[in-house]
Amino acid sequence: MNPVILPAAVALFALLVPAAGLHAAASDGDAPADANAPASAEAEAFFERGVRLFAQEEYAEAANALEKAVSAAPGESNYHLWLGRAVGRRAERMSKWKWWTALSLAKKTRTEFERAVELDESNQAALSDMLSFYTEAPTLVGGGLDHAEKIADLIAKLRPVPGKEGSADGERAWAIIDEKRGDFDGAETRLRKARSLEPENAGHLLTLASFLARRGWFDESDQLYAEALKLQPSAPEAWFSRAKALVRAGRKPAEARSLLNRYVEADLEPAATPRWEARELLKEL
Repeated sequence: MNPVILPAAVALFALLVPAAGLHAAASDGDAPADANAPASAEAEAFFERGVRLFAQEEYAEAANALEKAVSAAPGESNYHLWLGRAVGRRAERMSKWKWWTALSLAKKTRTEFERAVELDESNQAALSDMLSFYTEAPTLVGGGLDHAEKIADLIAKLRPVPGKEGSADGERAWAIIDEKRGDFDGAETRLRKARSLEPENAGHLLTLASFLARRGWFDESDQLYAEALKLQPSAPEAWFSRAKALVRAGRKPAEARSLLNRYVEADLEPAATPRWEARELLKEL
């Protein structure tokens, strides 16, 4: 591999939120776990510990606990999902001088996400993370828009809008793929359709607002962010999305700083964007 491109490749692992190697093997003398067996209390305890450590940004320890959960209950989709998340965060935080380890971790992230989807194709969180991986990761570790298309189709089938034709989540998924391909008109059309299908969904507003900001259409982006924040004034992810858009565009630094500081101090859900990403954005102001 050309060492010149390594930093760029490793930087992509930030989304291997987002696998070479197998799950932890049973110790000598132990029978292998039944993939169809329900999770035991011990497996659930490992899982809860892993998620708690993940929320604390202790990704190596989180991965260790989640490996044990997966080993004890290999048929649990969410266990594989969270193991993939923890391993992906480890890859993301890996020094560029440990790029080979980061590549291995990224491949394992892919395998865990794929297993989570294989076990439960209705696991919306797993599908979302799998889509992010396929659209953001380099082909070297298994990324690719052809794979992403299959996930977008699954997402589109999950939550059709009652009384309307189409799936807002599916439109958003396909918009991500369109934008990656440089089809910005197609992406915009899909995002606007998602909003029209579910106009009160703040997530659709935020996605469209973020897209418009990346395109430099700030007036409408600002308006949509205002609508989303009105719908969810106490939603940290809305604060982060708005602040990131402002930082990337070099606009309104005071507002961006205020939102990022609020985010860092907020009580976040375990799967939320990590606080260190907000701190990194603060350094750019």
